[in-house]
Amino acid sequence: MEKYYTRACNFYFGKSSLNKVRQKKSIPLNGNKYLSFDSIEIINRKFNKTINISEIQKQNYSLKKKILKDLKTLKKKKYFRGLNLKNSPIIMGILNLTPDSFSDGGKFNKKNKSLKHAKKLIEQGSKIIDIGGESTRPGSKTISEKVEWNRISYILKNRSKLKCFVSLDTRKSKIIEKGINYKIDIINDVSGFTFDNRTLSLLKKNKTPFVINHCQGIPETMQKKPKYSNVLLDVYDYFENKINQLRKIGIKHNNIILDPGIGFGKNLKHNITLISKVSIFHSLGFPIMLGLSRKKFIEILSGNNTSKKRLGGTISSNLFALMQGVEILRVHDVNEMKQSIKIFKRLFY
Repeated sequence: MEKYYTRACNFYFGKSSLNKVRQKKSIPLNGNKYLSFDSIEIINRKFNKTINISEIQKQNYSLKKKILKDLKTLKKKKYFRGLNLKNSPIIMGILNLTPDSFSDGGKFNKKNKSLKHAKKLIEQGSKIIDIGGESTRPGSKTISEKVEWNRISYILKNRSKLKCFVSLDTRKSKIIEKGINYKIDIINDVSGFTFDNRTLSLLKKNKTPFVINHCQGIPETMQKKPKYSNVLLDVYDYFENKINQLRKIGIKHNNIILDPGIGFGKNLKHNITLISKVSIFHSLGFPIMLGLSRKKFIEILSGNNTSKKRLGGTISSNLFALMQGVEILRVHDVNEMKQSIKIFKRLFY
């Protein structure tokens, strides 16, 4: 039996969206009347077609049943414990406490600098701070738990001074366990819980919210000829299977975020496909997060720019993600990203 996927597309914003919704010519995405769509792309592994929502009833029975089921999910409001998704996109500020991260390694990994920068990111508009003590850039190697903990322990011990959500970017269960003891709000494991087989049991025991990341391979080798049958559908199936796996082991809560992992085991074509059609993941019913900040694809598309000179590409790609309803944007340059979102919304709303 063929499997079909439903992607919301042809979005409207602000007053234009509100008028379309009132006229019943578009459907609010996640219950937001200021962001709606009037078309859907129907995809399987052999073909795809785009139809207006007025044409749904004309589809064959099995396809119509699938579309209506997905539309029910697409229209439903999303929730995540402690986060106000109504004000999306939410900015997640990146705090790399590493000497070798691809764009800001060594810049904030001293104790006084780490806490000062975290507070600055919050002042600039971060609702979440993502703290990492191990670089997972392409080609990076695993470090010991001791080294990783030494890098992040100071700021976690000062967790109470950070008046926002705190995310812990780590692959190691012992680091996760210590982080939970310091009231970490979210676990962001880029390996998709494959690096450490103890992680899932720990998350289940503590009912800790988390991000499901997609990554093909490990950071050390992930960019060496990554291959997919269909990157968009392969990543979708990965998320769906992972969620089913979590349910089977007893993780029943819905405090889950999905991150397709741009640059993690993907070439330029894979990344562009995922970004351009990221709205497909809304039909899974969980908030979507994208980490596009200063990524390599920006340099490839725009020309010879180092990782520190990719702000323009970061902003434009994140605004594109906003236009597809992505709820969380993970960025380095919080002030500039927040400014661009304010201007964008003011123009549309």
